[in-house]
Amino acid sequence: MTTRTEAPTLVETPDHDGAYPRLSPEQIAALSRYGTRRAVKAGEIVFREGDEHYDFFVVLAGTVAIVQDHGGENRLIAVHGPGRFLGELSLLTGLAAFFTAVMREDGEVLQVPVERLRALVAQDAALGDLILRAYLMRREILIGLGAGLKIVGSRYSPDTRRLREFCARNRIPYRWIDLEEDGAAEQLLQGMSVRPDQTPVVVWHGRVLRNPSPQELARAIGLGESVDDKVTVCDLVVVGAGPAGLAAAVYGASEGLDTAALDAVATGGQAGTSSRIENYLGFPSGISGGELAERATIQARKFGARISVPAEAVALEREDGHYRVRLADGHTLQTRALVIASGARYRKLPVPRLEEFEGNGVYYAATTMEAQLCAGQAVAVVGGGNSAGQATLFLSQYAAPVRLIVRRDDLGADMSRYLVDRIERAPNVEVLLHTEVREIDGDGRLERIVVEDNRAHERRTLGCGALFVFIGADPHSDWLSGLVELDEKGFVLTGVADHAHRRALLLETNLPGVLAVGDVRSGSVKRVASAVGEGSMAVRLVHEHLGTLH
Repeated sequence: MTTRTEAPTLVETPDHDGAYPRLSPEQIAALSRYGTRRAVKAGEIVFREGDEHYDFFVVLAGTVAIVQDHGGENRLIAVHGPGRFLGELSLLTGLAAFFTAVMREDGEVLQVPVERLRALVAQDAALGDLILRAYLMRREILIGLGAGLKIVGSRYSPDTRRLREFCARNRIPYRWIDLEEDGAAEQLLQGMSVRPDQTPVVVWHGRVLRNPSPQELARAIGLGESVDDKVTVCDLVVVGAGPAGLAAAVYGASEGLDTAALDAVATGGQAGTSSRIENYLGFPSGISGGELAERATIQARKFGARISVPAEAVALEREDGHYRVRLADGHTLQTRALVIASGARYRKLPVPRLEEFEGNGVYYAATTMEAQLCAGQAVAVVGGGNSAGQATLFLSQYAAPVRLIVRRDDLGADMSRYLVDRIERAPNVEVLLHTEVREIDGDGRLERIVVEDNRAHERRTLGCGALFVFIGADPHSDWLSGLVELDEKGFVLTGVADHAHRRALLLETNLPGVLAVGDVRSGSVKRVASAVGEGSMAVRLVHEHLGTLH
């Protein structure tokens, strides 16, 4: 389809910290062997917002405008000139396109099918890393701009918070239109024939989804792969797509196992909510949990792993020497081996009115979404571990002051030294040791908290627009149906039981071929690096188990 519009001359978007690199003549020549050159006219659509499948394009001549809501608001995001390549992370992950690429003048492009691009970058690591790094940065830019789909709803609505949290956890670009604050919201709803009591709604590519479930929203934008009941028996099913589960999926698929990975919410697990992981081997400047999850997801899919999100495991059954994982939507998966990487759920503060403020002042993750909500306000972080420390430093860029509330006497008791040092140097961070939250209060949203010094037993009231809770988690193991042995706290026991006169493998449960890794495992070290190590090692043990079945 061709659309022609008059437009002023546009200046090419400058480099944005590597988000818009220019390919060298040698790189373009290498890509040319995999693609086709073609002439394009001014006004021609290269690919359109909402396209579920589109190719990789390099601009050879002319300029290409990247716009959102083409034909409507026509919001300009970027302009690419010769040597630049188009697209963003959705091209590699299978999501639909979040914007439209339209030629601003007659020119020429190089079109490379995605399958051929993957074959090339497998051979040329430098080119692959250049493209991936640019796409990751472009996704960050889209999230910061509020591009992508629109969510229209009240900040006081639990359903609105559910949709926003789902998008934030899955790093889906979106724009939130608040019914309480945005004067144009009601007019927008009227234009879509939507009543306020039918909100929240998601507006995506001309469609209006009324209060969709996470599964409905995921299907609309092409997130994840649907579970295929027709697959007879998988070699390996991984339940949980945090660092441990993603590592198992990467190594399982790369070593030739038919591998499927599931997660109820998003890839990345609790690590995916971390703004910066600075002690992970190989990343001296740190890496966000979201970026780590995205890289691992792309890597797993490259090797053929099927990753389904959201897909919640609700029961485990044993049948004819195989295992059956039953999902909340009624689907089931059969597998010869299972890796349990279902992680843990956030613990909650034992204070009155907590549920009233959850998602409306009380949060269990510190992502850009929450940071934007509390910009310029006083906030508090509860917890003494690394997650609390990372959240404190991240929030200090947006909020003032940030109070870190720790019930112990020593900040360094459970927190890495590098975080302690940075927190002590942060000018707008106040550390409250041997202190606990006793009450939370507010009219419609969180406004203040009451804290108590647990040594002097003195209380005081602090103004607080947002409270972030990082006090540990409880294992997500209730879906194991009593088949798998747990410790007294509900964590999965491994490597301790005998079955069939054979000692269990190191990460193996009391069931042969069922292994547990990461935070859900009893005795695990709660660090990203150890979780990745366990997930990787589990695949070697899966091979040992599968070898006994033949």
